[in-house]
Order: sequence, then structure tokens, then C-alpha cells
Amino acid sequence: MSSEQKLGLGKIIIVDENERRASLLHGILTFIGETSVVVSYNDFQTRCTNEDDVDACILGALSSSDHEALVRSQPGIPFLLIGETLKFLFELKNVIGVLSEPFIYPAVTQQIRDCQEYKRLLPKLRSNSSGNKFDGLIGQTSVLNEIKFLIGQVAEKEANVLILGESGTGKEVIARNVHQLSLRAKGPFVPVNCGAIPGELLESELFGHEKGAFTGAISSRKGRFELAQGGTLFLDEIGDMPLQMQVKLLRVLQERTYERVGGSKPIRADVRVIAATHRNLEDMIEEGTFREDLYYRLNVFPIESPSLKQRPDDLHLLIQEFTSRFEREHKARFNLTDRALESLKEHPWPGNVRELGNLVERLLIMFPNQVVDVHDLPPRYCYTDEAPFVPEYPDEILERQALNDIFALNDDEDDDGSEDFVMSATSLADPTTVMLPPEGLDIKEFLSELEINLIEQALQTTDYVVARAAEILNLRRTTLVEKMRKYDLNKDE
Repeated sequence: MSSEQKLGLGKIIIVDENERRASLLHGILTFIGETSVVVSYNDFQTRCTNEDDVDACILGALSSSDHEALVRSQPGIPFLLIGETLKFLFELKNVIGVLSEPFIYPAVTQQIRDCQEYKRLLPKLRSNSSGNKFDGLIGQTSVLNEIKFLIGQVAEKEANVLILGESGTGKEVIARNVHQLSLRAKGPFVPVNCGAIPGELLESELFGHEKGAFTGAISSRKGRFELAQGGTLFLDEIGDMPLQMQVKLLRVLQERTYERVGGSKPIRADVRVIAATHRNLEDMIEEGTFREDLYYRLNVFPIESPSLKQRPDDLHLLIQEFTSRFEREHKARFNLTDRALESLKEHPWPGNVRELGNLVERLLIMFPNQVVDVHDLPPRYCYTDEAPFVPEYPDEILERQALNDIFALNDDEDDDGSEDFVMSATSLADPTTVMLPPEGLDIKEFLSELEINLIEQALQTTDYVVARAAEILNLRRTTLVEKMRKYDLNKDE
């Protein structure tokens, strides 16, 4: 056994009592750049005490024939089997593939890669990597977990990061997490919105200026690069940066030095640059509005920020997060019914997480400490064919409500050119004009017909402008809409 095997440096464990075959596999793995170690059946469990140190196990002949127990004992480790006779173990999900003699380099390489993917996507590892150390990245869907994984991979490196995605998806949140998990976390995080600063001022904003460098420069001033020294500079909306500034930024990224505007002293740029944009930079390169060399300098490690419509299952957690943020300001909370949540999942969310935050605050204002159903949502978020709940009340309440609606018309002082309607309503509200017929009447039916007649008059008077008709009838708009549905009082097309 080699000194490397004795030291136990291997990330791939070979358990095979066929010594010739085990030695051959060890040589092949060494040739393709993978470190391996041959161990006995009795030493296997000791080697796997920390399963994070093992990329894979290649399992061959065992005199005990206890292959299944060995595979089951380490569910976090992917296994490759040697020989077709062990194929019966394929029902175990951590068995990835079979290696057959003669061993071929491409086949072995592919199988090892599949084992590494099994380890990379292992739920336990994903959960650990997406724990509380991520700030503001709310959600548990696979696309968000992939973002957390990418952040974890690049954070401690010095590579430039380019964050791509639609507006409102939280690109700055991703950038801040890269910074917080990096070796520069104790340094400053300095954001700059390149689209919000006029092009003629952007150079001074980024690099600073000396006193007298231009009209109005009454004193020297540090730029954002200087303020971010030892930390991270976040260039948001990099696609809006003018071409002349792109050239100067490229020079800084290449040479790691810059000068203030009006100065000649070089300043070392000890800064990590993270850029973001909602634009398609490749299209801009073809149009000649973005430099190709700068694109490749920035795009060392791209991260695609997912839109909200790509992760609808995160809506519930995001709504809870926004509700908690706004609770102190509005001193209220709300809950969503399942129907309301399912309707929100149907929405395309063009404004992404920012749009969701606005909706949550609106619902807190409209429905404090209430349960919000699907029909309580603004119309653009209401994706349902179900009719709204309309409660049925005892006759006594309906009669009292109908009379209240009639007599309330006497207090309506807004004429709005509908004199005939007001006069008609007033005369109906006068009890002396309504005589009880000798044979009697169905008061519920009478009041319903009276209510329908008044609603129709109000709608006709206002040309079916529901909000205005509701004002005339002194009703809430939603109440009038429910009554129109109840009595089928829609405008004839």
C-alpha cells in the first residue's frame, strides 16, 4: 500500500477485496486527478466518520457479501459498484452507477462527476449552506437554494461577480450576501446606482476629485472606489453606464489603480467589484452600447437572480417576512386564506419582490388584523372563477336593511343632475304614499323589488358607473357590487 493510502488522504474510498482490481482503479483515479484510498471492509466505517470528507465509495468484492448493509450504513455517500452482479443494489438511491472491466477513463470520469453532484445537491448540505447566515434571501425553493449555493461558492474568492435579473428581484440583496460571507466582510459595502447619476458626474462619483478639478469643486472629495477600500463596491445597473466611463472602469479593473479627477497621484484599488443589471448586455454589445471587453471582465462569475414568478412556492414565506417588517409601523397583521395565496401564485409579478412588498403593505392598511380572502385582493391579483361569499341573513335583518337603504336616500344632498331620481326616491320613502292593499302583500318581496328599482335607477342615472351609483345610494361599492350580482343587474350590451 502506498504512503498516500496509509495517510488516508483519499476523497474516494475503494472497498474491494480483489487487490489487483483495487490497485488498477487507484491508478486510474490518480491519472485523472482524483485522490483515492483503498480500505478494508473493517476500516470503512472509520474512514466515513465524517462523510463530508468522502466524495464517493467504489464497492467491489466482499467475502462477507454484506454489500447492502454497507451501502445502507452511509446514505450520505454515493456508491459506484464494480461488476454487473451487484446491480440488485440499484434500488438503493445512493447507488449511482456500475463500473465494469475494462475500465475506461471517460466512463470513470463521468461516474465520479455524478457522485460529486450527488454530494453537492445533498439536502443536508444544501440546508446548512442556506441557513441563517444569508440575510434577506427568504425562501426554500430550488432556484433560491441554487442562488445560496452559488453565493457560498464565490463569496470567499476575489472573482468579480455579475448579477443578472429583472428589476425588483433583489440583486442588491445577493450582492450584500456575497460581501457578508467574503473575507472582506469587515470592510465597507458601497453601492452605486450607475443609472441614477448623470454621466458627466459619474467619474467624479466613482473616483473622487481634487480641489479645483472643475467648476464647483471647492474641496477634495473621495470617490466610491476610495470609500470601498478593503471592501466591496456594488455597481448597480451597470448597463446604464456611459461608454466613456466603461473604458475608465475597465482600466481600473485591469490595472487596479486609478486617479481622482484633476489629480495625478495613482491610488491602489483594493476593492472587490460586484456589478448588476436588468439589461441584456450581450444584446447591448451587438448594438455597440456596451464594451465586450468590460463584459468579460465583469462576467467572471454570473449569478441569475430569479424572478418571483419562478418561485411561487416562496410567496408564503416572503409575505410573512414583509408582514413582520411592516407590523411595527402599521401596528397590525393579516392572514391569507389558501384561496388568496393560490391566486397570488397565479400572478406573473412583473414588479417581482418589490411589487409583493407594496401589496403586503396595502393589505395591512386595508385589512388590519383580519383574514384576507381572494376577493379582498385588488382585481389584478384575483385569479378565480369562484363567486365571492355572500352571507344569507334572517328576514328581519334584510327588511331592516332595505328600509335603512330607502330612508338613507333622504340624507343624500348631492344632486348631480339626477333630480327626477331623487324626487322618486323621496316619494317612495314617504310612508303616506305606500298603502297596504286589502289583500295584504309579501313585505320581503315588496322590499326586494323596491331595492331593485332604486338600484336600477341609480345605475341608469350614473350610466352604470358603479362607484357613483354607490355614492347616491349611500352604499359601499363592494356592497353594491354584491347586490348587482344577487339581482343580476348588469348593463345590457
